[in-house]
Amino acid sequence: MELPYTPERMDPDPARAKTREVSARLLEMAGVKGKVTEPRTGVSVVVCDEYGQDLYALEHRWSVGGMTSDQYDAGMQNLRKALGENGWRISEDGPEIQASNEAEHFFVTVTAHTATLEPTLDFTVNSRCYRATSHAAYEKA
Repeated sequence: MELPYTPERMDPDPARAKTREVSARLLEMAGVKGKVTEPRTGVSVVVCDEYGQDLYALEHRWSVGGMTSDQYDAGMQNLRKALGENGWRISEDGPEIQASNEAEHFFVTVTAHTATLEPTLDFTVNSRCYRATSHAAYEKA
């Protein structure tokens, strides 16, 4: 099985930093001020071994909470507008927004969970597969 693109050569640590930068820009685009939380694992490595050795992708799940329902709605509206203005193509737009950025090789899913005791705006940022510069770097991931 082959990927429809040539994976960029990058070790996991710089790829994690790039993923965090993309996440920070997405938060900026949402234009909301709340408490940002993320799982203890931070940016997780996802193996792309079905396409070959030393290939991996990254997933960064995080949330924004502690806001009013109007702020969650505004965040989703801000994203709808800002994603398109910043090179992202929205493929699903409803209670959940899914978008991809071909230039940066990232995908995002954003969901507003406002019908819960602790409402959140949940982000899942995924990268395309990268190829580690060495097997040792891949193993360290």
